Amino acid sequence: MHLFGQLKRITKEWLDTCLVCKGDTYPALLMYQELADIACNRITAAITRKFLGERPIKALLNPYNPLGSTRHVRFNTSKESRWETNGPPIKNQVNWVVCDSEWEAEFCRAAESHPKVIAYTKNHNLGLEVPYRYGSETRKYFPDFIVLVDDGHAPKPDGTPDLLHLIVEIKGYRREDAKEKKSTMETYWVPGVNQLGNYGRWAFAEFTEVYQIESDLKAKIEAEFSQMIDGAKNSPSAHLPEVRNMVTPAERGGQP
Repeated sequence: MHLFGQLKRITKEWLDTCLVCKGDTYPALLMYQELADIACNRITAAITRKFLGERPIKALLNPYNPLGSTRHVRFNTSKESRWETNGPPIKNQVNWVVCDSEWEAEFCRAAESHPKVIAYTKNHNLGLEVPYRYGSETRKYFPDFIVLVDDGHAPKPDGTPDLLHLIVEIKGYRREDAKEKKSTMETYWVPGVNQLGNYGRWAFAEFTEVYQIESDLKAKIEAEFSQMIDGAKNSPSAHLPEVRNMVTPAERGGQP
């Protein structure tokens, strides 16, 4: 209780300098518990991002199913919106991408035509889910795509490529929960998995403009490449063991 005075001062400073009210909103709306919880989650995430380099995030994997693979994807679908992964070259082990929108089909086209994309897959029946909080409610987030990118990183000691695993979210209208998903991926999930060191290098990208997907994908790959170059200048690059999430194109199945 003797720290309550400091907490009150910090809270007042946040209300005076950080809270932005738009439209007809006003600070008293934070008396609603759900809005207060959202604010607390964002403050916590901001504090966590501040200390990412000093206090590593610890990822807790599913103890019964810590690793997924596209070689286990097999199901029937009657959904008409889908993309056939013909190639060449074949970059997806699954022969059909079930699309939730035309935007996702456009992303498939951009991914298959990009020279630095080695492989990609839709997170459909794949099992990749990320828990996150929206206010006081715990939810599960299912990212749209996983892309293997050759971002120019040096090969591993055994000579195998050190590829970047890029998780991609395709968004149209961006609601408040989308912001929480993005914050969770960038603040907790990606740093936590990268800290483990057993599952390769990971990053997250969110695309919101369908007609800019191709250029945005290129910009994200180039950004990761630049970051890799900058990191190599300051410290020797770490070599991480490879865990394959996709089989080779030769092992691609022919079943829908």
